[in-house]
Formats: sequence, structure tokens, C-alpha cells
Amino acid sequence: MRSLIINRLAALALLLGSLNPALAQVKPAADTTKKYENPGGIPAAVKAPWYRSKLVKAVAIPAVLITYGAITAQGDAGINRRGREFAQKQFRPVSTGFDNTLIIVPYFELAAVALAGVESRDDRINTLLIIAKGEAIMLASTFAIKYISNETRPNGSDNLSFPSGHTAQAFLAASIVHTEFRDKSQWYGIGAYTIATSVAALRMINDKHWQSDVVAGAGFGILSAHLAYLSHRNRWGRKPIGRDVGMAPAYFGNGTPGMTISWRPSH
Repeated sequence: MRSLIINRLAALALLLGSLNPALAQVKPAADTTKKYENPGGIPAAVKAPWYRSKLVKAVAIPAVLITYGAITAQGDAGINRRGREFAQKQFRPVSTGFDNTLIIVPYFELAAVALAGVESRDDRINTLLIIAKGEAIMLASTFAIKYISNETRPNGSDNLSFPSGHTAQAFLAASIVHTEFRDKSQWYGIGAYTIATSVAALRMINDKHWQSDVVAGAGFGILSAHLAYLSHRNRWGRKPIGRDVGMAPAYFGNGTPGMTISWRPSH
């Protein structure tokens, strides 16, 4: 009886020894609960940090200009007084009619370059819509701040000094020129911003604005252009609406100047 029990225990030990390797090779079942979450194996898009978003890039520079203008808006004091004294000492006043004309010269540059055949970022209809939207944003924001701030002009003519509407208008137009043609050449934008800066300088030379007014005005103009582009939806895609129509100056047989219109149908 004793030997029978020993033999059975030995047989059981051999059986367990033979099963252990097989049990060691058994692998747990794979987790298939997330099988269809990304069937193509495409890596998930990495979200850019907030400081690299389009909105932050659009408002960063204008925010700095507007903030600087607001901080230094102290009337005839501090850097405003020094800036006015420098302008009066170095320059003579210029006709304000020149200021009123120069603010829209960047738009003439935009039209001239487009009519010369340089392809802009947007077609002509959408460019006009962006201009209209930018003008509305600029006028609403600058005049609202003018009445709220109640800043007296250097020459004392009224209390609508801050910010400079002329400077805002010029920098709005310059920003649109830069955006439309920067892929073709940076010189179009440089020329437009040079004109806008000249407007800001003339407003100080003519004793119409403080330095803080023109710096903030530049910020409001650039911001208005950026917001117009960010909020715009090109309803006609990238179709060349208006790009197949060209205009050029011409002189007829009797020496009379005129304008020729050409049309190149798209295929």
C-alpha cells in the first residue's frame, strides 16, 4: 500500500513537471478594445502651443504698439513733450491736405501693382471685401477710443487726439498691401509701410498729434487688417475673379490720354 502511494505521487510530480513549460508559453490575449481608434496608423496631430496660434501672431505687434501708446498718452508731458519739441525744432509744418491724400496712397499702390499683372494673394473681389471689413473695424475702434480717451490735440483744436486716425488708416492700407504681395516681393510692403510712417511723422510735424497718438494709431491700423483677414472666408475659393481684367494708360491718335481695358478669358 505504501509503495502504491509513492508511485502515484511520483507520477503526479512528473505530470506537473511536463505541464509547467506549456503553461509558461501561454501568452495573455491581446487587448482589442482600441483596434478601430486609428485604423490607418496615422500619428495624431500635435497641437501647437497657444503662443504660436494665428490669433496670437496677429495681435502681438499691434498690442505692443497700442499698449505703448496708451502708457505714454500723457498729453504735453514726458516723451510726448520731447517728441513735439524735436519735431518743431527740426521740421516746418506741411499742408494738412498732403496728409489727407497720403493716407490712401498705399491703396493706389495696391491697385497699380495688381493692374500691372502681379498676382495678389486674393482675387480682386475678396480683396475689396477685406478692405471694406478692415475699414469698418478701424473706424469703429479708433473713433470709439477717441471719444473715450478725450485727449486734447497738441494744437488744442479738439479733444480727439488719441489715437491718430490718419496713422491708423495709412497702416491699415499698408498692411493689406504687404499681405497681398509679400509672397511676390517684400519691397511692396516696405514701400507701403514707408508711406504710412511718413503719415505718422507728418501728423506730429503739423502739430496734430502726440507721439503716443501715432504709435497707437499704427497699432490700430495693423490690428484692423489682421482681424479682417482672420475673420474673412473666401466664398469663391481661389478662382481668379477679376484677375483676367486688366487696365493700362493709353494715348490715342490726337494725343488725348485715355485708358485701355483688356480681358483674358481663363481656360
